[in-house]
Amino acid sequence: MEGVLSNKKLILVFVIMIGLSIGATRVVHGQGTRVGFYSRTCPRAESIVRSTVQSHVNSDRTLAAGLLRMHFHDCFVQGCDASVLVSGPNTERTAFANLGLRGYEVIDDAKTQLEAACPGVVSCADILALAARDSVVLSGGLSWQVPTGRRDGRISQASDANNLPAPFDSVDVQKQKFAAKGLNTQDLVTLVGGHTIGTSACQFFSNRLYNFTANGADPTINPSFVSTLQGLCPQNTGAANRVALDTGSQFKFDSSYFSNLRNGRGILQSDQALWSDASTKSIVQRYLGIRGLLGLTFNVEFGKSMVKMSNIGVKTGTDGEIRKICSAFN
Repeated sequence: MEGVLSNKKLILVFVIMIGLSIGATRVVHGQGTRVGFYSRTCPRAESIVRSTVQSHVNSDRTLAAGLLRMHFHDCFVQGCDASVLVSGPNTERTAFANLGLRGYEVIDDAKTQLEAACPGVVSCADILALAARDSVVLSGGLSWQVPTGRRDGRISQASDANNLPAPFDSVDVQKQKFAAKGLNTQDLVTLVGGHTIGTSACQFFSNRLYNFTANGADPTINPSFVSTLQGLCPQNTGAANRVALDTGSQFKFDSSYFSNLRNGRGILQSDQALWSDASTKSIVQRYLGIRGLLGLTFNVEFGKSMVKMSNIGVKTGTDGEIRKICSAFN
């Protein structure tokens, strides 16, 4: 009799453990993203996004940098939840820091195709994360696996975008903003390295060119480069002119951005500061393969840091929604 009771107790314990295990599995899947989330529910999801991005970038190469930047701006406000895509008064999209974002039509195009193939399945937040990866690849960078399963947020407020990293931020301020999102100093240098593609309007750095000090331009700019930039950004008249963030390589995703920092050719004050500050300079040097330092491969590390960033504040499980149209809440 005691043997029978013992067996029953063991069976009961086993059943409880199985139940706990299933419950734990559900919790884990409900809390995070995973690679291949749509493999059963929408098998062509990633290929549809990829072909859409390729079509648009083939027509306009500048959209690659636009989509990458849009994903970054989305993740740093309310988490990676496509809140930056919502249009309307006082939404994130209308914040000053987001007025220059480009590529909304690419996301809308992909969403239209995905809704036709798999209605109500693929989130706008995931489309944006995949589009950012595909933009890097189309610019010559290495690919990486993008965890998916994000859901779209239901809040989008311009005031929430006030704390985005800014072109005038010191390294300390940049580190604080990245740390607040769970990103370390290497992630900071790596992700800012995304400036290897794209441009900036002169208004965001022309303060470095004229009357920055009593002697004139920002002394961290290579003296031979100052006149070049002044020609591209005439004082008082060239605020809207655009300049490549990675001189000589604005459409190619490579490590030349870091070489430009070393040579005093960083465009934004916040970028050039990465070479001036010891804590970030050492990481830039590792990307440059400086002798005596353990080297880092930018293309490889960029994918790793992007995965970390793309998991900031994600909404999964029953949080948020799957928008039918990316620019409007359901």
